[in-house]
Amino acid sequence: MNPKVLIAGIGNVFLGDDGFGVETVRALSAHRLPDGVEVVDFGVRGVHLAYQLLDGYDTLVLVDATARGGAPGTLYLIEAEAGASTAAGDGPQAAGPGEGPVLDGHHMSPDTVLALLDALCAGTGATPPRRTLVLGCEPACVEEGIGLSAPVAAAVPEAVRMALDLLDPPAPDEAGAPCRELRRTP
Repeated sequence: MNPKVLIAGIGNVFLGDDGFGVETVRALSAHRLPDGVEVVDFGVRGVHLAYQLLDGYDTLVLVDATARGGAPGTLYLIEAEAGASTAAGDGPQAAGPGEGPVLDGHHMSPDTVLALLDALCAGTGATPPRRTLVLGCEPACVEEGIGLSAPVAAAVPEAVRMALDLLDPPAPDEAGAPCRELRRTP
């Protein structure tokens, strides 16, 4: 039995490069995927993503615009550690000790979604994904407007390739190195 994997495109298509996750999962959905893999465009519906994760996934891959200071179009693969934040921490934070995340349906960062998931799992007995990855792209512009900037649009096919490599790692060459390079960030 294949492990269940959810690849979730998140972001706002009305804010330029913030639509990277949505565009990437749209392109990824055109590929044949292994059994047990779901690719979903969640857009700005972070609450829906948290509830979907209650269905029991082994791995979650969040695809999103991720500002880390690189050149626009730079791709990042970030493995979130259990209990660690997945982004720069600029999203809504917990209201106070034991009060859970502050929920704003229009500003659900990956951190907030995962905090909500933790609260939902504690209340329902569900298990969160064992592994969470963020496949991010450095945005050039996240101001009002539809469409990705040229460097971010050019990064979409490479992001699709990275996602496919996560699902089906390439066979090693004679030296034991993967035939396709999978870039990771520390």
